[in-house]
Amino acid sequence: MDFSYSDRSLGYQEQLAAFMEEYVYPVERGIKDRDPLPGEPVEAPPEMAELKRIAREQGLWNLFLPDEEYGAGLSNTEYAPLAEMMGHVIELAPEATNCSAPDTGNMEVLHMFGTPEQKERWLVPLLEGEIRSNFGMTEPAVASSDPRNLEASVIRDGDDYIISGTKWWSTGAVSKDSKVSIFMGITDPDAPPKSRYSMILVPMDADGVEVVRDLNVFGYSHRGGHAEVTYRDVRVPATNMIAGPGQGYMIAQARLGPGRIHHCMRAIGQAERALSMMVERAKSRTAFGSTIAEKGVVQDWIAESRLRIDQARMLVLRAAWLIDTQGNRAARQDISAIKVVAPRTALWVIDKAIQVHGGMGVCDDTPLAGMWANMRTLQLADGPDEVHKMVIARREIGRSVNRKS
Repeated sequence: MDFSYSDRSLGYQEQLAAFMEEYVYPVERGIKDRDPLPGEPVEAPPEMAELKRIAREQGLWNLFLPDEEYGAGLSNTEYAPLAEMMGHVIELAPEATNCSAPDTGNMEVLHMFGTPEQKERWLVPLLEGEIRSNFGMTEPAVASSDPRNLEASVIRDGDDYIISGTKWWSTGAVSKDSKVSIFMGITDPDAPPKSRYSMILVPMDADGVEVVRDLNVFGYSHRGGHAEVTYRDVRVPATNMIAGPGQGYMIAQARLGPGRIHHCMRAIGQAERALSMMVERAKSRTAFGSTIAEKGVVQDWIAESRLRIDQARMLVLRAAWLIDTQGNRAARQDISAIKVVAPRTALWVIDKAIQVHGGMGVCDDTPLAGMWANMRTLQLADGPDEVHKMVIARREIGRSVNRKS
């Protein structure tokens, strides 16, 4: 295993660091107090258009896509440190570089499985940053951590499919820029479990699509929202089907592997920023005759944070390397492992940073409270920790049986 960064990746890291310092952090400081009115959707700040223009001009665009025709052509291992850097300002940097979820996963799906017509209509505008998208999988009426529970339907009717069901936590769907959903539903309830589901493109302005409400996260309204969306007998052309009927499970597995690398490296970026804030705060505050940084318990938190962050980063890089060299299937256990470890690590570090900041840590004078809310949510998004640990345990039990036999 070789986790050393390529010259190409190092070059992008240098460019991205300069872009963040010169443009992203100043915008973050400038918009801190611009809270939306209650019930108002959270859209990108006006400065986002200029950030995108500059990022694209500098070649910091579609860095996630390992295809030089459409993106930077970076491997997962090369992209991982860039995702970490973007995680420092997770509300701005990923979108500014056209590397934000759920668009990245949707673009990867269309890039891998889309027809030429689907790519022309939806992938190209997404790659250009002209539109955004959402992903309709999770449902409010069932435990969606087990996809066999999904109830939404995709029924063939002549040259069309009729879409019915309710989805929620469709990230970004509240935004006026979200023009299409990749919707997962049942096409054949009698097929084997992994062949029951399909993914289909549903324009958000189609008749029967209704964004019911935005779901906030621990009181925070996020960019583009996390929508509950109803689909009432929505008719779309059969040509909107992705990869063919019954391929939804396969597409989901292809989509989630690299996407979890992105999420986990951004989580490590959040942890790194929280650690830096913890150290600066500890050095600047005095209590009981010495700086907080001189207190043994705080030094223990700082040291433990460094250990946990570095361990988590190495695990994520191993998963990225396995995907690059052996594919998603070979990396399945590592992908599950990082999905548990990275948010857990970030939460631990952010929690200690909050403690060091005292009252300031739990209000919005710093980004720490929002970071904590994001990372706590990540323990549910893309599969809850318990499901990933079940995957790991079953693999270990299977290995034990094979060794004995």
